Amino acid sequence: MATPVTVAHGDGIGPEIMEASLQILREAGAKLEIETIEIGKQVYERGVSSGIDESAWDSLQRTKLFYKAPITTPQGGGVKSLNVTVRKTLGLFANVRPCVAYAPFVNTRHPGMDVTIIRENEEDLYAGIEHRQTQQVYQCLKLISEPGSEKIVRYAFEYARANKRKKVTCFSKDNIMKLTDGVFHKVFDRIGEEYPEIEKEHYIIDIATARLADTPKYFDVIVTSNLYGDIVSDVAAQITGSVGLGGSSNIGENFSMFEAIHGSAPDISGKGIANPSGLLLAGVMMLVHIGQGKVASAIHNAWMKTLEDGVHTGDIASEEFTKQRVGTADFTKAVIERLGQVPSTLKPVEYADGVVGSVTPWKSSGKKAVKQLVGVDMFVDWSKGSANDLGTQLEGINTDALKLVMISNRGVKVYPHGHEATFCTDHWRCRFMGANGESVSHTDVIQLLTSANEKGFDFIKTEHLCTFGGEPGFSLGQGQ
Repeated sequence: MATPVTVAHGDGIGPEIMEASLQILREAGAKLEIETIEIGKQVYERGVSSGIDESAWDSLQRTKLFYKAPITTPQGGGVKSLNVTVRKTLGLFANVRPCVAYAPFVNTRHPGMDVTIIRENEEDLYAGIEHRQTQQVYQCLKLISEPGSEKIVRYAFEYARANKRKKVTCFSKDNIMKLTDGVFHKVFDRIGEEYPEIEKEHYIIDIATARLADTPKYFDVIVTSNLYGDIVSDVAAQITGSVGLGGSSNIGENFSMFEAIHGSAPDISGKGIANPSGLLLAGVMMLVHIGQGKVASAIHNAWMKTLEDGVHTGDIASEEFTKQRVGTADFTKAVIERLGQVPSTLKPVEYADGVVGSVTPWKSSGKKAVKQLVGVDMFVDWSKGSANDLGTQLEGINTDALKLVMISNRGVKVYPHGHEATFCTDHWRCRFMGANGESVSHTDVIQLLTSANEKGFDFIKTEHLCTFGGEPGFSLGQGQ
């Protein structure tokens, strides 16, 4: 039976490459029952800030499968990224991006490259929780949860096992962000113990990205958080030869979405020269996911045979290997003509059904560490003098329960005993801790804020400082 799928043709080159991809899928025998929806630019222009209306959500609820062309997200405030909205609304926690080199037919410095990036898709800075807090300072919250980390890490190991991959590498920055990135790394180490047959390693994100760009042969499957994954997956795709060849899947417990990793390229829209390969290969991933692995293999092999035969769109054309430089329509025709053929230089593929990787729902262990409130960070908007001036005034709002122990500015301790060379803005974190190291109550915090208000301080927000099982659940100030 045909599998229902919601299809969006998108913006820019989206309609051209979606029609090309669907034509190849149909000719290869894919069994799909298509529901078409409108998303993106035209929906934004109708005043829908999310870029997707209710009728489109209704289709996705029915099919639970989304094949999406690139869209254009308007610049500036007032609208949200549709990609992020769909991923988070449908619980698409795993973004899978295979980055494979097709040398020598697509030029690359890394002809043997075959790396899969598995990116957490719902959390991190992409939660999109931002605030302007003072005249000078803006904030974006980085949110990493233990359940979110567990889901993506376990998915990465399950993907590696299902696809017979040998190693999973974790990228993080837990030498600096010891709590957020720290929990991601700890979860990786803990869950990795359940997969003894798979090699495990961890890299700090900066040197990891450098090594990926220089010597990708050292990596196999990479798992990382949202922002890092977005960046390194584009790096990885580009060094295979072209971002334009990259497809991706977005997998959740109940829904899935498949798309190219490139954008809508409005500058070449309507010219008939766009390369449909990224969206086509995303379609291949979709067919594998829904149990049509045989059709997926036929399409991927025909596509590789097309590259071998030198039929190339302009973005990957070369003097040495291009025999026929074609546009979108002729490239599509060339792939269709080669259905049933396999490449002779490139390695043919043979997909089993459903080897994208299994999804294991997160379940709480039921264990909870004892949580104690031991202090509060009060953030204030203040520009009436030095850090010492602020500290002297704040000492006057100490209560019996809470005492000022530190002021920091942009994370650096500036009071007491700060350095004159430290540049300060109008945004100050003022840390009050329980007197004599004792725990405090919410009432104690309210009394502190009441005193601050009476003294005329413009406090922006507070962050409670808690210990969990005796371990601090907050970071020190730099220099504290």
